[in-house]
Amino acid sequence: MSADDAEARLRLDSYLPYRLSVASNAVSGLIARAYQDRFGLTIPQWRVICVLARDGRLTQGQIVGRTFMDKVTVSRAVQGLAARRLVDRSEHHADGRSHMLALAPEGRRLFSEIAPLALAYETALISGLAPEEVTLLRRLLTRLQSAAAALVGEGERPPIG
Repeated sequence: MSADDAEARLRLDSYLPYRLSVASNAVSGLIARAYQDRFGLTIPQWRVICVLARDGRLTQGQIVGRTFMDKVTVSRAVQGLAARRLVDRSEHHADGRSHMLALAPEGRRLFSEIAPLALAYETALISGLAPEEVTLLRRLLTRLQSAAAALVGEGERPPIG
């Protein structure tokens, strides 16, 4: 495909990466306002709380791997949560360069208060979809995420063909 052909065919409103970004920003913005207004949490802080609630004690590096957030974002989220005494830090006996993180009792209480709200938002967002559409959407999003990860592994080159 020539550059002229690509230019003629590319329309932002139908370009899938753009549409995914817009949808993600709309959903994240909605949820961010609710978490910030009601609980004083950022989205990264909420993700850290959620992962620690599910998985227990983790290092920051493990949280990065589970959330796909960058190291700086996770570090700032953890610092804010620790300052509010929502997360406890303890020594990592196997690796002196890192700490183990766990939800403090107040973090667990906050999670138990926010989790029903998060699930209610999800229910409201998918209420116009049939159950099989939700299943398909989850499967397609997983496949797109895997394809993006594969492209990053290839140096972000688009496939040739």
